Amino acid sequence: MTYLLALDQGTSSSRAIVFHANGRIAALAQREFPQIFPQPGWVEHDPEAIWDTQLAVGREALVKAGLAAHDIAAVGITNQRETTVMWNRRTGAPIHNAIVWQDRRTEPLCAQLRAREGTIEMVRRSTGLVIDPYFSGSKIRWLLDHVNGAHVSAAHGELAFGTIDSWLMWKLTNGRVHATDVSNASRTMLYDIRHNAWDPELLKALHIPASVLPSVHPSSHRFGETDPQWFGAAIPIAGVAGDQQSALFGQACFKPGLAKNTYGTGCFLLTHSGERFQTSRNGLVTTAAAQTDARPQFALEGSVFIAGAVVQWLRDGLHAIKSSAEVQALAESVPDAGGVMFVPAFTGLGAPYWRADARGAIVGLTRGSTVAHIARAALESIAFQSAALLQAMSRDLGDAAAVKELRVDGGAVVNDLLMQFQADLLGIAVVRPKVIETTALGAAYLAGLSVGVYQSLDELSAQWQAERTFEPTMPRERAQQLMANWERAVRQTVAS
Repeated sequence: MTYLLALDQGTSSSRAIVFHANGRIAALAQREFPQIFPQPGWVEHDPEAIWDTQLAVGREALVKAGLAAHDIAAVGITNQRETTVMWNRRTGAPIHNAIVWQDRRTEPLCAQLRAREGTIEMVRRSTGLVIDPYFSGSKIRWLLDHVNGAHVSAAHGELAFGTIDSWLMWKLTNGRVHATDVSNASRTMLYDIRHNAWDPELLKALHIPASVLPSVHPSSHRFGETDPQWFGAAIPIAGVAGDQQSALFGQACFKPGLAKNTYGTGCFLLTHSGERFQTSRNGLVTTAAAQTDARPQFALEGSVFIAGAVVQWLRDGLHAIKSSAEVQALAESVPDAGGVMFVPAFTGLGAPYWRADARGAIVGLTRGSTVAHIARAALESIAFQSAALLQAMSRDLGDAAAVKELRVDGGAVVNDLLMQFQADLLGIAVVRPKVIETTALGAAYLAGLSVGVYQSLDELSAQWQAERTFEPTMPRERAQQLMANWERAVRQTVAS
């Protein structure tokens, strides 16, 4: 029996899954780690806590599966994207907490960049992105500007930058590998995704020395080997992809027009667009899809910053529920949201709005509103935001390339109420696969391809199976009215 180990480093927890070669899960381990909020709009992680939890769950998953390192054909890594770490090359010590993708502290710098003539177009033409604090480039600049001595150390080649995949590879290989893959590089706002190279003009615009950057490889690639001390023997690290591109791969969306939406801390909707680089006219970004070779592959993407995190807020902030699993029952205790709309812009609004200054709002409250109505509105907000993304995507792609079904994954897809409401808003089938751990599965597939466990994408496509399909039942007029109500609530939020 052949096994693959996927290390899935997420925003709120580190996870490890051992997969059989046929895609079934042999074992899973997960540990949460602290979220750090130094001030409003700032979000940080301790890089050492990320490493410690990721190593621990990797070891735990092997024990649970009853396996040793020599039973594992390869390791795949998938990770929260854009989150930025800088460390000293000699000591391996981070110079600051990791700045998380949700963090908005660099909005003043981004505003300055947007005000420079030609910079918005230069960024879009090269990277496919918009200028926003979401991406890594401005976070690197902030670290260089605000950590004592960082400028000088970087100039002397003493510092290394990485997204979380790079940080984990550095640690796993004991400092022998400083690398990333194209999908993670594409989220830095510094990488030319059409030519697969760091962009010297963008590095110059942000005053970032090239010496801090990792080498970039296809997503399916032998990056190095784990140091024997970690798992008892060396294991090839053979697949790396940012979590959303990894989920697209794990959902077997290998061809143009196939789309997936991941419901995690945020929501991320990607449609594969093949070898065609297409910029969005409707607030989306173009990103590099996971690559199995040197040929560029692209996807259109829309990102929702707060999705499952709104359920965490109901639990930890509002104390409306004791556990996240209770939200469906609470939401189903009322027939609808009673006119309440919840716009969870806790850290600004992402695509297609791109309003870093927006903050969360609950509108439509009456004396009859209850915590159940708020819970239902919170749950529905996840579907509303995702529907806004697909509408923008449809305007970009046109009718001929319209998405016919949406494959879904992530922790929130177990919520049947949410999935049915999503299908109703979209007016297309929402398909939940048998294996919903598609982010980790994508990393395992990429690693398996690299070491010969799999021979082709067709082989992987044949493994994908649906568990349940949610067909739309709501009249289109009602769905359109609800979307109009949502857009009105967004306008109210932005206006405030």
